[in-house]
Amino acid sequence: MKLVTYLYDNRLTPGLLHNDAIIDLSSIAPDILTLIDNGPEALARAREYAATAPATLPLANARLLSPIPTPRRNVICLGKNYAEHARESYEARGEQVPTESPVATTEYPVIFTKATTSVNGPYDDIPVDDAISAQMDYEAELAFIIGRPARRVARAEAMSHVFGYTILNDVTARDLQTAHKQFHVGKSLDGCCPIGPWIVTADAIADPHALRITCHVNGELRQDSAGETMTFDIPTIIEILSRTMTLLPGDIIATGTPSGVGFARKPPVFLRPGDVVECAIEGIGTIRNKIRD
Repeated sequence: MKLVTYLYDNRLTPGLLHNDAIIDLSSIAPDILTLIDNGPEALARAREYAATAPATLPLANARLLSPIPTPRRNVICLGKNYAEHARESYEARGEQVPTESPVATTEYPVIFTKATTSVNGPYDDIPVDDAISAQMDYEAELAFIIGRPARRVARAEAMSHVFGYTILNDVTARDLQTAHKQFHVGKSLDGCCPIGPWIVTADAIADPHALRITCHVNGELRQDSAGETMTFDIPTIIEILSRTMTLLPGDIIATGTPSGVGFARKPPVFLRPGDVVECAIEGIGTIRNKIRD
């Protein structure tokens, strides 16, 4: 199933996408976060309801928002979780590429968060302000949503805690990231985390690690993860995170970006007003955002 949040009659409404039309699920749950909270039974009711319910409006006429417009907690993110992206990051900063491994990687995952106020819609504009940052960058990522509480979960059981998958653009102010010596400030600018266009439930994705991830800027292919793999896969991410914190239903976890980001190009290329960024993941869809000042 594909679950959406859309603006209808001036209110945020949960829905289910069916044959290019949206079925209103507000009789099942007031929002997608509550639907996730209510567990498999609520999801089953939504599926049963959608089998006979009429569509509310065509997808083409809907204004889609982030599937979870206001997460309860910061978006959890992984950095340098693709070997070639780790390598390009080291080289772009003039740092020594680790030699203990045939690929540039890390022994432990790099984990940071993006503020909830950074969350943006799948087709909404991304605001930039040169007075704050002149080095805005794109990062196409696969994100997964936690479906039930996870605390000290073994890797073998981890995937049973995944509710579904979506697309996330981890838009980053590289100059702020460098200036503050950590990731959070440069990752948390308002509107700099487009998510969507929907959540694809876990039962519809056979192998999330095999999905091709691409990013185009103004039609030019910048990122293409075909053949690249995560250093820390989703079960490992859940196992490591849940050792020290309880993951909660609705938590959004971004798995890292593949190589091809703007700051690592020679010369570096950053996002400017008028640019259009398209992040796509096979089996999920595409988000498309214009940069505005």
